[in-house]
Amino acid sequence: MTSTHSYIMEHPAEGQRLLDKADAQPWISRYLDPHLVEAKNMLSVGCGPGVFLREIAESHPEMEVVGVDKSQPRVEQAEKRFCDLPNARALVGDAMRLPFAQNRFDLVFSRFLLEYLPEKQLAVQEMVRVCSEGGKILLQDLDGQLLWHFPEDRELQQATERVVNALQATGFDPFVGRKLYSLCVKAGLADITVQADSYHLYAGRIDEKNYSHWQAKLEIAQPQLIGVLGSEAAARRYSERFLNYLLNPETLTYSCLFTVTARKRHASRA
Repeated sequence: MTSTHSYIMEHPAEGQRLLDKADAQPWISRYLDPHLVEAKNMLSVGCGPGVFLREIAESHPEMEVVGVDKSQPRVEQAEKRFCDLPNARALVGDAMRLPFAQNRFDLVFSRFLLEYLPEKQLAVQEMVRVCSEGGKILLQDLDGQLLWHFPEDRELQQATERVVNALQATGFDPFVGRKLYSLCVKAGLADITVQADSYHLYAGRIDEKNYSHWQAKLEIAQPQLIGVLGSEAAARRYSERFLNYLLNPETLTYSCLFTVTARKRHASRA
């Protein structure tokens, strides 16, 4: 079976799809702005092509803005995006072995990263290690992606569960959102807060913009679908059935978005 990690992290079309979906400023205003007030520097783990970081660096020129990503092509995209911003940079690095000193950043965040990592607790511990004492950690991820629909199409549901189970062998976890709180507790963080919002929420026929995103995602994932479902014809049938379900005015598809923020304890108070 083709590596699911290469699809998720490296496929050029997936990178463009994520860029097309990005709406940086509303996200920053809603989730990150309250934590930027006292931060002199910040780190984005799994920064991708740096769309969010450019917005932050432009609006906070006094702040050092750093991104790290395992994907060399994504980092190159980010560096090009930062070329006129002296306070922003990106580098290649592993979330489970971050290339930074202890207590380095006042704010550390990751968005849609932990769902793909095989060693999630280690990644959170690394974020805590490089966060300054009293600094903030923000984790955001999905829960129920691909899986929650009503009324249920049993054939579609069974095929989706096969695909998700195969992805789980790479570390993918469709229910990581609900686990973020526990990951923070086990990492010894303080002042943990949890927010849950709907993310995918299509009641009735899906709109054209979101339909095109799903269409592109399923097209990119064809090699993985073939590996799981056994043939190109089966993969095509699955994609068509999934998309037709989204177009059905009598169906509902949804997932949740969990945002967890916490503070790193001071060593003397731990």
